[in-house]
Amino acid sequence: MRLSTNMIFDQQVRGVTDAQSSWLNAGNQLSSGRRVTNPSDDPIAASRAVVLSQTQARDSQFALARSFADQSLSLEESTLSDVTTAIQSAQTTLISAGNGSLSDDDRASYATQLEGIRSQLLNLANSKDGNGRYLFAGYESDTAPFTQDASGAVTYTGGTQAITQKVDSERSMTVAHTGNAIFDSLTSNAKPEPNGGTSQTNLFDMLDSAISALKVPQNDADDATKQTFTDAMDKANRGFSNSLNNVLAVRSEIGTQLDELDTLDAKGDDRAVTLKDQMSTLVNVDYTQAISTYTMQQQLLQASYTTFSDMSKMSLFQMNK
Repeated sequence: MRLSTNMIFDQQVRGVTDAQSSWLNAGNQLSSGRRVTNPSDDPIAASRAVVLSQTQARDSQFALARSFADQSLSLEESTLSDVTTAIQSAQTTLISAGNGSLSDDDRASYATQLEGIRSQLLNLANSKDGNGRYLFAGYESDTAPFTQDASGAVTYTGGTQAITQKVDSERSMTVAHTGNAIFDSLTSNAKPEPNGGTSQTNLFDMLDSAISALKVPQNDADDATKQTFTDAMDKANRGFSNSLNNVLAVRSEIGTQLDELDTLDAKGDDRAVTLKDQMSTLVNVDYTQAISTYTMQQQLLQASYTTFSDMSKMSLFQMNK
């Protein structure tokens, strides 16, 4: 194979160009802090980095979902705390109203107090979040879940499905309960009616029954009327107790879920640190090695310049002299 001056010159230029490219690449790694910026830099590391990046993005979405779930559950818990206080106030009022020494006016006054508690509970049952959506309407959060007709009866007209949220890859939880599960339901261990009758489930019906009973005059009533009043008070007391237990059961569930969210957040933070370390190992530069490589490539480039400068002064004709 014959060698020409041009071929030797081209080889020297390529040598300088390659050395310069390697030196610039080492410099880019130092300035950017990344060892892998293009798939061609390290195809295996780049491929694994893509998978890790997707995992990080997914975990970030779950972290955001948990944040929303925590806000929703915390707001529901705060509202149900007020509901609990209102029911307990109704229980205290009912016990006081059952005193046989009270006058009809006294009982009427207690009935008025219960009406105020009823209005408070109806307002709480139709609570909204910061975006104007009803808390206890399920997926039909654009309309009030509880409506009151002309006769004053309150019924649930909201959605039948509680709102759920996926908060981790394998975990979904209820983040907003429906109103009927709170204000129109009883737990499995609810106090039964002594005569085998049907227990009231609707909290507003319980209040209406108690209010109506307190408005019936008792001072000059016959025994049957007084017994009806006593039975109504007893039934209302059982109803309030059952309703309170149901609300507390929902609050207990919410508390458990809030604790679980904290645990999932802690695990998510640990996983995020691990993934970040793995990503750093794959694509970030090792500065000690990178500085060494940069210095070495700089010396090689300088050597290439020197060799090119020396060779460019020569030709095959001169070498044959």
